[in-house]
Amino acid sequence: MNRRQTLQMMALVSGHNALPLLAATPALAALLRAGNCALVMRHAQTTAGIGDPPNFKLDQCSTQRNLSDEGRAQAVRIGQWFKANQLQPRSVQTSPWCRCKDTAELAFGKYTELGALASTFDNNRVHQDTQTQALRTRLAVIPAGQFEVWVTHQVNISALTGEPTSMGEALIVNNQVRVLGRMAFAA
Repeated sequence: MNRRQTLQMMALVSGHNALPLLAATPALAALLRAGNCALVMRHAQTTAGIGDPPNFKLDQCSTQRNLSDEGRAQAVRIGQWFKANQLQPRSVQTSPWCRCKDTAELAFGKYTELGALASTFDNNRVHQDTQTQALRTRLAVIPAGQFEVWVTHQVNISALTGEPTSMGEALIVNNQVRVLGRMAFAA
């Protein structure tokens, strides 16, 4: 069983798969179809806490704050919503943190790590500004009729848009970095 199948099994076994699909509308799906935008998503629900434990390692998921059972089920439901609405992102980009990669994998099946989406929680302002500028540059070249999904952290989303997000919540952001809509993917 590969990592994705294991995560999906854990989500289904947790018993949370009976929750409502999500609170997202056809109008928001239409915005994504129009393109020139990214769905900038905060990772799904995690175990309790803020940030990561001291001395965590990016290459060792067991040292990080990870998705909870609810978060794994939430990520599966996010993917179901995209399939039900026949929405196919041009790419799915994610932070290298395990909670973001697991969200992307459970929802979309494949992803690419993008350094500009890495958490800037404990970084200096210059580093955060550099990452935010890289995201603005990437956003500017997404063509009409196409969108990307970016799975990242609250601090990065706020730096890019000025908007706070809850876990599993996403903003549709156009190529002028204007928030067009908010999607709540409840845990």
